[in-house]
Amino acid sequence: MATGSGLDAQLGFAAESTVGTGVTVTKFVEFDKEGLQFDAGFLEPTGLRVGRKFKRASRVVQSRKSVSGDIELQVASRGMGLLWKHALGSTATPTVISGTAFRQVHTPVGMQGLGLTIQVGRPEPASGTVRPFTFRGCKISDWEFSLSDGEVAKLKLSVDGWDETLATALATSSYTSANLYSFSQAVLKLGGTASTTTGLMSVASGVQVATVIKDFSVKYSTPMATERYGVGNAGVKSEQLENDFPGITGKFGAEFSKVELYDVFKANTTLAMEFVMTGAAIGASGSNDTLSIICPAIKIKSATPTVDGPDIVSMDVEWEAYDDETNAPIQVMVISADSTL
Repeated sequence: MATGSGLDAQLGFAAESTVGTGVTVTKFVEFDKEGLQFDAGFLEPTGLRVGRKFKRASRVVQSRKSVSGDIELQVASRGMGLLWKHALGSTATPTVISGTAFRQVHTPVGMQGLGLTIQVGRPEPASGTVRPFTFRGCKISDWEFSLSDGEVAKLKLSVDGWDETLATALATSSYTSANLYSFSQAVLKLGGTASTTTGLMSVASGVQVATVIKDFSVKYSTPMATERYGVGNAGVKSEQLENDFPGITGKFGAEFSKVELYDVFKANTTLAMEFVMTGAAIGASGSNDTLSIICPAIKIKSATPTVDGPDIVSMDVEWEAYDDETNAPIQVMVISADSTL
């Protein structure tokens, strides 16, 4: 029975074969919040005409079409591979490890040619009808992974798209059973040596941090030319293309640690960073649900401890990842029961 509230909302997506050509959404994720919106560029009259001191409605036109907004969701053990691919611009395909366990290795390759159709089902309170809003030509321009003490892992995606249609029927949603990743499943290591073998990066001799760290985040930004409007496109943009250096930054919320964190900052030391979350066993495969984020070369850019009363002295650690000229600057590795993205 319909509720007429957000309880009936749904969010689905699918990869486009040609960027900007909408397709039927086939994958669905549970989500916390979405804010996708159609943006119209208006041209309004400025010509002077005797007897008319107000702008005339008949001369107002919509000149541009665009889509923007954020999607916030909890990180699940299954069903998120396609989002990671489009978040990083990867070419990953799942490969079997053993039995029903498959590995996805996502590293930045390029955003060109990657586009998503995203459909949001928004329930209308008065009628109880779930109204479909379908967005085409969507690219993920920014994403942020975050985890805090006592919470589950979360992912925020910032989207830029071409256009919206209200004429596409609401897709029938279906969901893959999945688990969530929690703070208790996380391990953070710093240091060691990163290397890549047959496309998989790993870190040897990394040391698990001894400092009490209460939250962790990684943000990835892909600057793109999103204003590519040309003659004959009827106000719809052309494909968004990368036009500047991507940025990889992050934060730790930590207790004060001079040797492990502050001295590293002061000395401008380059460190490998490996963050791993290990979940439930995948059947009898011998593998577990896993999410790993590796940056082979980070530098701590800020780590000043502050005394704020009688409580424990804390420090907000901000870092940035760089290209070590050997490995990918970031790798997101997923082990799950998903045989396809």
